[in-house]
Amino acid sequence: MSQEICILPFFGTGHLLPCFQLCNHLTSSNFHVTLLISSTLSTSVPSSLHQHPLFQLTLLPSPPPSPEHHQELAEGLQNILSNYHRPALPVYAIVDAMMSWSIDIFKQFKIPTAAFFTSGACSASMELAVWKAQPFDLKPGEIRSLPGLPDDMAVTYSDIKRRHHHPPPPPPPEHGFPPPPGRFGRGKRGPPKDGEQPPWLNETQGATALLINTCDDLERPFLNYITNYIGKPVYGVGPLLPEQYWKTIGSVLRDSDFRSNRSSSVTEKEVVQWLDSKPHGSVLYVSFGSEVGPTVEEYAELAQTMELCEQPFIWVVQHGSGRPGPPRFGLAEESGSSEPEGYFPHGLDERVGGRGLIIHGWAPQLLILSHKSTGGFLSHCGWNSTLEAIGRGIPILAWPIRGDQHYNAKLVVSYLKLGYMVSEDLSKDVTKDDIIMGIKRLMGDGEVKKNVEVLSEKFRNGFPRSSVDALDDFKDFINKRFV
Repeated sequence: MSQEICILPFFGTGHLLPCFQLCNHLTSSNFHVTLLISSTLSTSVPSSLHQHPLFQLTLLPSPPPSPEHHQELAEGLQNILSNYHRPALPVYAIVDAMMSWSIDIFKQFKIPTAAFFTSGACSASMELAVWKAQPFDLKPGEIRSLPGLPDDMAVTYSDIKRRHHHPPPPPPPEHGFPPPPGRFGRGKRGPPKDGEQPPWLNETQGATALLINTCDDLERPFLNYITNYIGKPVYGVGPLLPEQYWKTIGSVLRDSDFRSNRSSSVTEKEVVQWLDSKPHGSVLYVSFGSEVGPTVEEYAELAQTMELCEQPFIWVVQHGSGRPGPPRFGLAEESGSSEPEGYFPHGLDERVGGRGLIIHGWAPQLLILSHKSTGGFLSHCGWNSTLEAIGRGIPILAWPIRGDQHYNAKLVVSYLKLGYMVSEDLSKDVTKDDIIMGIKRLMGDGEVKKNVEVLSEKFRNGFPRSSVDALDDFKDFINKRFV
């Protein structure tokens, strides 16, 4: 009989999608997997998971935002575990690191836990190393190595003095769990303040292991660093990308085959037709994801750049871009909001003609990154976007906004050498001159293209062998210690 594991994800697309893929891998390892998820998110679970005989969905309550919502959510989890209908409680639980408050609840039922990081190992290890080194007295031009980490990751003055963007407010309740007050009341975790211990250290203290959405080929030194410090098993079990991603290496991947389409100003067919008309490796893809982006003023600089440069481009602009808080998915007329629209480059499409494709709303990112005409990605360096680009051999022009994106960008540019920073001084607004120079460097650098092609070759045979081994080791860890 297969052992049962339950998994508790954090809300938000960037957390849910890797979690669904982790469920796939664990059921393939003959674990019975129970996903504990908000009732408002149940429709987002892929049909392929629903159909797997070893997968079970258990719905948690979705309390409205209020001072009591954390307590209601905790009570909902306790009620589920107290009234478990199967022969026995799960032997183990995996909880998103952003839901680490639940570790104590699982402990009440004698269920050991692993903390699951949907971000990479570099950001967590850099937060830890910077806290230990306290390099906050750096002067312009100075750098400081971080003992235990690669020399390429030495901290610079610019790293310390970058702008601190305020994290967006949490998503509205229809997106899933409202975040608990206090440490999670800010939505997605921001970086620790100067001199502070990384929050994840205390938050995951009660976990018996860590699972991280990465692999040896990308982040072995950073996985080792975390393991050596916390003295617990750390498993690189990613990149947790869709199964179709690994099966279509070398061909165009259509997002609509496995992701529900959101509102968009274009169809996938129109995107493919536009890309087919452009030379191989000539298109710059510009997207800042669903949660963060530049300021309105920086968006205006970006629009001027797109008009002035000769590069073919696809630019994804969300409703509400540039305003405080997360952008809105979908089209402006469908948002139902009386708030200002935010930035949109009105008239740019007429001025650039067929050289540019501006997408308002949802964009088929995997399709774009897997098309032969795409040659570069101007990205905020969210971890999922970073993984998707590297796996498809696309160099990155990094424009990090907040949180782990800064360390993801440093990993890409300084350690892996797969791209450039959009500006060497992110303590100031990014200008069109910065962007123009960055695009020229990115699209014209054969060495960077070679580096990313070499690394992407490691993924051509599918899901990394080291991550398969890590999942096997994790399974043995559970069976030997907790069964």
